[in-house]
Amino acid sequence: MTETENPCRYAFFTNTPAHVHLYKHTVNRLEQKGHEVRVMGRDYGCTRALLNYYDLPFQLYGKCETEKYSLVKELPAHFYNILLQIREFDPDLIFGMGGYSAFAGAVTMTPVVSILDSEPTTLDHTASKPFVSAFLTPHAFQKELGQKHYQFTGFKETAYLHPDVYHGTDDDVREKLQVGEEPYIVLRFNAFGSHHDVNHAGFSREQKETLINELSQYGSVFVSDEGDSLDIDATEGYAFELHPALMHDALANADLLVADTQTMVTEAALLGTPAIRSNSFVGDSDMGNFKELEEQGLIYNLEEFEDVLRQSIALLEDPTTAEQWEQLREEYLSEKVNLTDLILDIATAFASEDGIGVETIIKGHPQLTQQ
Repeated sequence: MTETENPCRYAFFTNTPAHVHLYKHTVNRLEQKGHEVRVMGRDYGCTRALLNYYDLPFQLYGKCETEKYSLVKELPAHFYNILLQIREFDPDLIFGMGGYSAFAGAVTMTPVVSILDSEPTTLDHTASKPFVSAFLTPHAFQKELGQKHYQFTGFKETAYLHPDVYHGTDDDVREKLQVGEEPYIVLRFNAFGSHHDVNHAGFSREQKETLINELSQYGSVFVSDEGDSLDIDATEGYAFELHPALMHDALANADLLVADTQTMVTEAALLGTPAIRSNSFVGDSDMGNFKELEEQGLIYNLEEFEDVLRQSIALLEDPTTAEQWEQLREEYLSEKVNLTDLILDIATAFASEDGIGVETIIKGHPQLTQQ
């Protein structure tokens, strides 16, 4: 451990598995510098498994199931536990996304930096705004959040999939999947259980089964079904049974991702894997990051199932697909920020610049643009 002259206490909120990846490198590096860190986790999906896998200093404030409206039932317990835990830890600076971190900042009078990328979560934005010191969003974010809003050139996923951070795949991932050098496809199906997923949907059960069986003609099909609604044994596919921490390695080696979820589509694009996304968010009012990734040729956003199936087959039959996507990835990421370095810059400047507020630090950072 390297001793720091001004050790601080930092709290990071990880409400979903993606948030664990977002902050894991920053947490490790802050601990190496001698700071005290607490990761506030919600037991949702594989969040707990990832927190354990990366050996992060975490404390769970509650759980949330994947079915619709589970979050509403659990919210009172979540906020009560956060109140107790955050007062006990007494952080100097909080990083998070949404109402949980804003509430923690309000009850401890602590500055909050909110890193977010989803325009539809209007309720979170509105409730958080009075208690957040700064909102940091990707450059493609289409909503204006006021004077506290700053943008960086990248995505939240560039905190862990930027080439400076992600240095390649697990050499054994193909062996673990038992595919050898044969092609394989990953399918990711969303449970649509989050509050911003209400009134939205993805593939039907019949469409999922059709995808599995049709694409299995081109390689092994591995299915990650968040809602656990499929009888995969009754199809030609296989359940993705590796530890969830190996999913990025599996994606990087895959020939194609087809999904009705969000984050993994961006992850595939940043790994150079062709990705097709289809759900009821797709359309003129879609989120900015997915519009940009499609404009750059890295993903397809398709509304009709027939188009999904047709485009999947076209990509799998084209022998130049892998080379094209790797080139597109290299070109696209060459000008994107390493978000882990950016977060670490803010945190360490806050610790070293005694009396300087985090708002001033963020306003003066060369990789951030005020909106």
